Formats: sequence, C-alpha cells, structure tokens
Amino acid sequence: MQKILILLSVVVLFYSCGAPTDDKKSQLEKLKKEQEDLSKKIKTLEDEIAKTDTSKKAKMLDVEVAPVAVQPFKSYVEIQGKLDADQNVTISALMAGTIKSIYVTEGDAVKAGQILAEVDDAVLRQSVSQMQSQLAFATDLYNKQKNLWDQKIGSEVQYLTAKNQKESLEKQLQTMNEQLELYKIKSPINGTIDEVMLKLGQTAAPGFPAIRVVNMGSLKVKADVSENYASKIRVGNSVIVKFPDAGKELDAKVSFVSKVISAMNRTFNVQVSVPTDADLHPNMIAKMMVVDYESPHAIVIPLNTVQNSTEGNFVFVAEKNDKGQSVAHKRIVSAGRDYDGQVEILDGLKEGDTIITVGFQDLEDGELIKI
Repeated sequence: MQKILILLSVVVLFYSCGAPTDDKKSQLEKLKKEQEDLSKKIKTLEDEIAKTDTSKKAKMLDVEVAPVAVQPFKSYVEIQGKLDADQNVTISALMAGTIKSIYVTEGDAVKAGQILAEVDDAVLRQSVSQMQSQLAFATDLYNKQKNLWDQKIGSEVQYLTAKNQKESLEKQLQTMNEQLELYKIKSPINGTIDEVMLKLGQTAAPGFPAIRVVNMGSLKVKADVSENYASKIRVGNSVIVKFPDAGKELDAKVSFVSKVISAMNRTFNVQVSVPTDADLHPNMIAKMMVVDYESPHAIVIPLNTVQNSTEGNFVFVAEKNDKGQSVAHKRIVSAGRDYDGQVEILDGLKEGDTIITVGFQDLEDGELIKI
C-alpha cells in the first residue's frame, strides 16, 4: 500500500508540473503560426491597395518645371589681361651727360619731334665753334684759289687741295651738328607726358628711362593665353571686355593673335582693340571673355538637371497620362557645350517640352508628380 501511495504521488506530481508546460508551448506555436499568416495577408492587401487606391495622390512628389525653348547659346574662354596704350613710349637720352634743361611736366601735351629736355653739350659746342672757324678759313682759301685757277694761275693741285679741305670741314661740321641734336631728348609721338623721371643736374645715359609719353588715342587689351586655347581663339572672335576697377564693360573683337607659342611659359599673345575712355588707364586689369562657341538656335537647359546612368545622360520631363495626371518620364539626351550652369542639348529634347528643374533627384520613370 505504501508503494502504491508513493507511485500515485509521483504521477500526480508529474501531471501537475508537466502538463501545463506542454500546453503553453503548443499555444505559443499556434499563435506564431497565426501571426505569420496574418503578416502575409496584410502584405498582400497593402500591395493590392497600393495599385488601386487613388489616395496615393497625397504622396506625390512636389516638383518645379520649365518649358524648353530655342535660344542663342554662347560659351566663353575667360582670360585676364591688362590695358595698354597703342603708343606708350619710354624715352631715353641718346648721349650721356648732365641734364641741363627740362621743358615739360606731367600732363603736358606734346607733338612728335618736340624737344622735351636737353643734356649738357657745352664741350661739343666748343668743338663746333672751332670747326666753324676752320671752315671759314678753308672757304676763303678755296675761293681765292678758285679765282686764280679760273684765270689759269697756279696749279690744279693747289685748287683741288683747297677744295678738298673745304668740303672735308663742311662734312665734319655737319656731323658735329647732328651730334648736337643727339643731346636733345625729343618725343617720337604725339601724346601726353605721363612721367618725367629726370631732374636738373642728374646724369642721363642711353638705355635709362627719362620721360614717358602716352598717346591714349588708341588702346588695346593684351593677354598671354595658354596654348590649350590655340585652336579656339581667332582674329575676329567676339569678346566681352570687363574692367572691374572702372566698372565698365564693352563688346569688342579679337584684333591680334600671335602665331608663336612661347617656349618659356607655353602661352601665346592675344590683343583686343578698345575705344578711348577717360576712365581707362594703361596697365589697368581687364577680363576678356572670348566667344569660342556660338549657336544662334539652341536647346538650352540648366546643367544640374542632366543626370547620368548606364544608358547615358538623361533628364526628367513632365507629361500628361490618359487620366490627365502629371507623370515624370526619363528622357535620354545628348549634351553639347556647357557654360555658366547652362548646357546645350543636341538631341533628345524639342521646343515645347517641359523639363523638371526641381525635385527630379528622387523621381522614377513613370511616377506621378505634383507641379
């Protein structure tokens, strides 16, 4: 009996502990299976609703659009140069010596050949005075000898000797007078005195700047341009010339293009003639924008609207579907030159198309949009 009671106790204990645990496990497994089935049904219903529910309009992306139009398009090569007068001359003394006279000051108008200053020529003038005395004596001697020779008196040798002496002294005096002119500093052009670098009593020498004369009647902008643009810049190209310090801008043409590339810095010289202006001064900084490409009738759109893919460049255009809704469509395009945030479209767009300019980054082909 004691053994039976022990056995019954064990059985009761087993059922009291084990049975509820198995029941909870089975309930948990049942719930998990029901949850999985519900998730599948929810996903299926969401997909079906997404395809047919018109309330999706509230989730449309907001975009901005712009019409495609034909317009002129230009691209430029931007170059920095400086303004210079066509006649900007620094004059030096032709003979060394002390400056004895200065006849001009800054701002004076001068003419070609006008004497601006003189170098002391006292020594040479003394030699000229002596030469003039010798020439006078030789001339008297020659005249007397000629009178005798005309009367057949004296020898021909005496006559020719007197004549040769006289002519020789005349040539020497002429040379010395020409040398005297070299002591005068003259203006080679018509213009205005821009700077006088001399002072009275100062020593002048050939090759050292003395006076600068500028003729502002003809101005030009000069620039050294990289050889990369040698095939793009030609004489006659349109140019926009800007003078930032003067606040001026003008249209011009390329007047000169050097044929030689400098071996030192791999550049070539470009010049643009500009009209005279009181606000423009030599050596003023100038910015030249040379037209290197021009199309009078081009499809031009913002450069940032063009995207890249494995298919090539593309943009999004806004079109209407059968229901009158606005739809974004991907359009493959062929892009040409670009400048200042604009690009020319060679193929893929036509006048009258509407491109999406804002909000295109998150679009997909065929997606509904709100303009």
